[in-house]
Amino acid sequence: MRILMVGDVFGRAGRRAFAEHTAKIRAEKNIDVVVVNGENSAHGKGLSNSTFNALLSGGADIVTTGNHVWDNKDIMTIIDREPFLLRPANYPANTPGKGYCIFPYRAKNIGVINLQGRIFMHQLDCPFACVTEILHEIARNCDIILVDFHAEATSEKMALAYFLDGEVTAVVGTHTHVQTADERFLPNGTAYITDLGMVGAINSIIGVKPEAVVEQFITCRNTRFEPAESACIYCGLIIDIDDKKNRAVNIERVQIIEE
Repeated sequence: MRILMVGDVFGRAGRRAFAEHTAKIRAEKNIDVVVVNGENSAHGKGLSNSTFNALLSGGADIVTTGNHVWDNKDIMTIIDREPFLLRPANYPANTPGKGYCIFPYRAKNIGVINLQGRIFMHQLDCPFACVTEILHEIARNCDIILVDFHAEATSEKMALAYFLDGEVTAVVGTHTHVQTADERFLPNGTAYITDLGMVGAINSIIGVKPEAVVEQFITCRNTRFEPAESACIYCGLIIDIDDKKNRAVNIERVQIIEE
């Protein structure tokens, strides 16, 4: 089995690039399942019904999110009814939506867990305790388990990955929109990358028009952020799974920069 995990899709440019390149990668690389982070797909902040459907039609099977999940109110119309749309699992109890799912593919059950970090971010429940509880619930029913850890600090991402090493198939980081070049296998076999990167305008500052971000740094005053429109960068990770042992055996970082 080959799984493609894709970084944060940012705005209209990102949605276009996601659909275009995911179709090509699926065909060329024989991808079976696609997991993508969609929390910035609606004009750079949040996820709407229409952008969620655009991601599905563009090739996504499971859509994860992060700290911007609630930025577009339209999310509330779908968060409880879409089985493969996730928000971070470590939000407080009774939060709408769900933080994990089990995606059936052929004879396999693929568990996907979405978590959010706490360093330099909102103080949610402990992701370490949360993922431990989830694994107690789903581990026996899953052949493969993937974790999207939406977090700022590289140390926190690495700590969770080592905490889960040997317990899950892969831990991938999202949130920074900058792909890291540290994809590897941890000592007990879990595949890891600190951040998948993003799918969005290459001539931008993490997806946003550069002039607005530069102005904010210079003036120390808030400015209006608008998604950039340009050729895009597409970032992700391909994970090869041994179908007999249900273990990751190869990983391939994906980075496409459009002309």
